[in-house]
Amino acid sequence: MQHTATISRLKATGAPPRLSGFAQWADRHFKWLLVAPAVLLILALSVYPLLFSLVVSFINYDFQVPGHAFVGLKNFERVVFDPVARWSLLLTAWLSGISVAIEFVLGLLVALTMVRSFPGRGVIMSILIVPLFISPVIVGQAWTLLLQRPFGPTNYILTQLLGQEVTIGWMTESPWLYVSLIIADVWQWTPFMFVILLAGLTAIPPNLYEAAELDGVNAWQAFWAITLPHLAPMMLLALTFRLLDAIRMFDTIFIMTGGGPGTRTYTASYYLYTVGFTQFHLSQATAGSWLFLIFTALVVMLLVRRLLKTEPV
Repeated sequence: MQHTATISRLKATGAPPRLSGFAQWADRHFKWLLVAPAVLLILALSVYPLLFSLVVSFINYDFQVPGHAFVGLKNFERVVFDPVARWSLLLTAWLSGISVAIEFVLGLLVALTMVRSFPGRGVIMSILIVPLFISPVIVGQAWTLLLQRPFGPTNYILTQLLGQEVTIGWMTESPWLYVSLIIADVWQWTPFMFVILLAGLTAIPPNLYEAAELDGVNAWQAFWAITLPHLAPMMLLALTFRLLDAIRMFDTIFIMTGGGPGTRTYTASYYLYTVGFTQFHLSQATAGSWLFLIFTALVVMLLVRRLLKTEPV
């Protein structure tokens, strides 16, 4: 009754109720309390594992060797002097470079074709972007079924077209195993290039082409003088995002070739997976992950620096 009377008296006088010490502190730091759960979640799921992995890279964290003795830079040395690691890094750069280049050219050609309106354009665009929504694991499995010898239809179709028997081992013979990986990657990610480049093309003012046409400029000259300079920032943006994703290639390799035959299709990601989760050399895998992170960060810095300097003419 006394508490109720006090509240009634405060309402009558118009004075705000007096808060307790904790309530006053919570009121002053209310905005920080709102973001605290998100910050704690980030610390628990991102920062802590990152710092823990850095510690693991300097100790002997190996399931096959007891104890966690400090070994300094030995884990990094094992990765640097491992010929399989060097091969995987070289193959990563080679596969990602070729795949992204082909995807860029095809995406640009498709974007130039689809930038103009024509009957059925919406339906065709919807079909073109379908591969983007398919899991890389499913893509790898689908291409394995298409290319697998002797049951896949690819060799049969080539035999009918060429008029002679074709028995290519797409997942076992070199260089066809690399060709099969590039085909699967290009099929899935060319729509990504197409979507970004199409957005860049639609942003170019149409009056520039109209003025060029009045000046007697043909389509090829307009492409070099208008389209390419204005599309350059979007081109570099598409190449940057796609290249950063391509160097992490793992899913399709895991499904289609399993890293084989031998270590021929070991990319950097697959090498780290094999060392850490098949051979259980977690310290070496963690050290390799940090080296790969530094390499990726350098690539990102170079690409972003170039992207910031690129402006439409």
